[in-house]
Amino acid sequence: MSQITLYLDDATQALVDQAARAHGLSKSRWVADIIRKYAAHEWPQDCLALAGRFADFPLREDNPSAQPTDVPRLSF
Repeated sequence: MSQITLYLDDATQALVDQAARAHGLSKSRWVADIIRKYAAHEWPQDCLALAGRFADFPLREDNPSAQPTDVPRLSF
């Protein structure tokens, strides 16, 4: 198992202490869990479950002509 060193200001350290205590975990375990959660390379299952759930959601591919036209740009 590898180790890392984190430099935290007092306020952030207090947040880590409080969150770890609230979850009943060591600070090391709590930080490792947060890293696993936010460094994952896949979508969470609850997010994937939403795919296709909105039948009336307009997709660009469904009606390309429904997209607004661009406004004229100012030249410099």
